[in-house]
Amino acid sequence: MNDIALSAGTRIDAAALYLQDICHGASKGAGWWSGQIDGATVDLCSVARERTLLGTALVAQKLCLIHSEVSEAMEGARKDQMDDKLPHRKMLEVELADALIRIFDLSGALGLDLAGAIVEKLAFNANRPDHKLETRQAQGGKAF
Repeated sequence: MNDIALSAGTRIDAAALYLQDICHGASKGAGWWSGQIDGATVDLCSVARERTLLGTALVAQKLCLIHSEVSEAMEGARKDQMDDKLPHRKMLEVELADALIRIFDLSGALGLDLAGAIVEKLAFNANRPDHKLETRQAQGGKAF
């Protein structure tokens, strides 16, 4: 990795870690990671990290919520609508923000190194032949 890429990677890593802390902290503070099981209050972050039926179902539920935000973004783009809660912004923009908030929240709950994965994936994609313009424009290349 060259100096520019290394510097960008460090900034991306710091920004993503910050967003993960903020998004997960806000969600946890609002009680979205607290639940009742058999009358006892449970930290659902620890439940989600377990490879149990309940833990995997909780992760699946959170992934479906992320998907729903992306679907709402698509609908906003398709209809070119303004957002109903932030009416000065496009629905596409707000729903993509919601999806990122949910992604950073889930990665924080699970203790994932999303920041590191972003940096590594950007570096990997920069060198992928199927991500090069000439490869995509070639016969049989990726259209989108």
